[in-house]
Amino acid sequence: MLAAAFTVAHNVTDGNGQTTTQYIGYVPDLIQLLTDKIGFNATLILAPSNQTYAQNIQLVNSGVFDIVVSDVTVTAARREIVSFSNTIFDNSLCLMVMKTPDVSTDLLGFLKPFSSKLWVLALGTCIYAGILMCFIERTDNEDLQNRSLISQLTMSIWYSFGNIVGYGVEFNARTAGGRFLTGGLYVLGLILVASYTANLASDLTIAKTQFVVSGL
Repeated sequence: MLAAAFTVAHNVTDGNGQTTTQYIGYVPDLIQLLTDKIGFNATLILAPSNQTYAQNIQLVNSGVFDIVVSDVTVTAARREIVSFSNTIFDNSLCLMVMKTPDVSTDLLGFLKPFSSKLWVLALGTCIYAGILMCFIERTDNEDLQNRSLISQLTMSIWYSFGNIVGYGVEFNARTAGGRFLTGGLYVLGLILVASYTANLASDLTIAKTQFVVSGL
């Protein structure tokens, strides 16, 4: 059977202008090797192009052909009616894809889920809420009394940050306005954590799938 690399028909014209067909490739070379080594005299018959592998198997089984030398796949069903030699050609199929780049470590990668503007906005909100908490609580909260203004602002900003990230705080809000502001900080913290987690998961998913084969 004609098949690229296994058997190829090649027309050769001699000096007299006569054209003959010669077969070149892996299978003709193998048959020639058998002829040279063990005196294997073969009459080559090229199978028609429309003849299937299953038909070749049946022709061997019925005695029309002694041997079929071709790229025939060994299957359990075929082993029941004919015998196969050892493998004469190992053709391991594989896929070729683009080489993925080396993974680099980004020490600031944890900041990518949010844009720089959003990080600045979150920081500004934390500081502003701390300043607001200081002016609301400074006169009624014992933990803020008898302290300098800088100390009061520092504790209030830390209070704001602790409520957003869920770290804990140094004092409790005493006034209604302070408690209302604390509730707002809790809600803001939940929104930021949920958004950060969702964006981080999305970034990691995209990073893992951007080199997956999308089409053939």
